This record gives sequence, C-alpha cells and structure tokens, in this order.
Amino acid sequence: MESIIDPSADVLWGAGGTVVDKDGFHELAPKTEEQWLDVRRAAVRIIEGGNLLMMPGREGAPPGTKSETPGVELEPAEITALIKKNRKGFDGFAKALQNAGLEALRASDSKNAALLLDMGARMDAVCESCHQTFWYPNVLKPQAAGR
Repeated sequence: MESIIDPSADVLWGAGGTVVDKDGFHELAPKTEEQWLDVRRAAVRIIEGGNLLMMPGREGAPPGTKSETPGVELEPAEITALIKKNRKGFDGFAKALQNAGLEALRASDSKNAALLLDMGARMDAVCESCHQTFWYPNVLKPQAAGR
C-alpha cells in the first residue's frame, strides 16, 4: 500500500479537480503528454496493485510493523486477521480498486479529465470503505444531522 497504491492514488487524485486560492480557480487536469503519461502509469500501478493485494498469504504489513496511531487503527496482525476472516470482502475491494484503475487508464488514453475526476471520487469511496472495514473498523462514523 505505502509503496505502490498510495503514491499512485495520490497521482490520480492530484490530476483532477479544481483548486481555489487568492488568484482564482485553477483546474488540475493534466495538460501535457508527459502529465497524461504519469496518470497512465499510476493507473497501471493501481490495476497491478490490486493483484498484489489479492495474493494469497499476503500479510497486512511487514513483520515487526506497528500501528502509527494505536487505538485508532488496528495493529497489522489484527488487520491481517480481519482480512483472513473476510478474504472475499477484501478481494472485492481490491477488484473495485482495479476497476477504478481501469477507468483511470481509459481516461488517460482518451485524455478525458472529467472521467478522471469522476473516477477519483469512486476510488476514494472504495479506499475509505476498505479502510473502515479492515484498518480502523472501530472508529465511530459521524452521523447525519438530525439523527
């Protein structure tokens, strides 16, 4: 996650959207061939990263790794235990991540900034849902107003 998926997702999320600052609105869509190629490479890493996540026997983190926020996120051994308990669910998230990567690949090949932006929102939902299920399932989710 830390070496392949996270940095690749950051490339995809950073390639779509609008930033507003004191100078006005700035679109983040790739503008050059090289920028679109960076998006394409990140999309391929997301697709292949899904394959790595689904590899049998893969642990939640390297041996000896500890949680960076104990009490909020689970320890790696606990994450691995949850994944083993619900392998089908975890693999479903990995496949959904791959589908987002395929959309990003299509967006980069067609230079479609709107598709890239839409894909980014869906990918964020997939990542967050997986994290809430396997990484920090005990964190209370905010309730909607009036509930």
